[in-house]
Amino acid sequence: MNQNPPCPVCKEACSLLDVVDLNKSCEEARGKFLGLSGIPVYYALCGKCGFCFAPEMANWKLQEFEEKIYNDDYVAVDPDYIDVRPRGNAANLIAMFGDRALAIRHLDYGGGAGLLSDILKQSKWQSVSYDPFVDKDIRIEQLGKFDLITAFEVFEHVPDVHELMSNLYSLLSPNGLVLFSTLVSDGNIQPGQRISWWYASPRNGHISLFSKNSLAVLAQQYRVNFGSFSAGFHVFFTGVPAWADHLIRQG
Repeated sequence: MNQNPPCPVCKEACSLLDVVDLNKSCEEARGKFLGLSGIPVYYALCGKCGFCFAPEMANWKLQEFEEKIYNDDYVAVDPDYIDVRPRGNAANLIAMFGDRALAIRHLDYGGGAGLLSDILKQSKWQSVSYDPFVDKDIRIEQLGKFDLITAFEVFEHVPDVHELMSNLYSLLSPNGLVLFSTLVSDGNIQPGQRISWWYASPRNGHISLFSKNSLAVLAQQYRVNFGSFSAGFHVFFTGVPAWADHLIRQG
């Protein structure tokens, strides 16, 4: 284990912060605990941009994630991902944009089985779903360009943050925007302190934990604008299209 791995966001040297068991899951916040796996997962923290990540898991191959994380038992640690979350997110998008979004192209990046897009299409959205773990036979360049990209609970799962940003940037139309959800770590992860934050849960695949500053650094690197509506809901945008002007003014 490298004691000072480079930060995936800003490339500065990081320090190992803490170690947790692989079975630490978000369901612990609801009082549901898995037995210990006996597999240690180290998290490292960047003192410059505040990004926190699990270096060893970030180097796993797709097959390892499928075997150890996104397997048949995953629903036990994230019971909302199949139905409740996509339905809720779809309802929020419809309420957020109304008829403004009917003339634009939408991509749900990391959309799992595609339920969110299916619901939006029922409301006459031009929506497509893409998930790197599900749609393995589809190349990014086959998808085209999109005015609106959503990425709900995606950023914390990615082992390579620059691959994610590059993919999103290549899919985004001029004057487009990316709406995404991930909880920022501000106030929850501190240098020299144990990780007690419920969101730092490797069993859920939460291996990339962003500070607000690290998201702003990424935005600067990819020459996009960045804004936050809350601790868990954010936007990257290259311009402010008329159909989203009301939203950007809030960010």
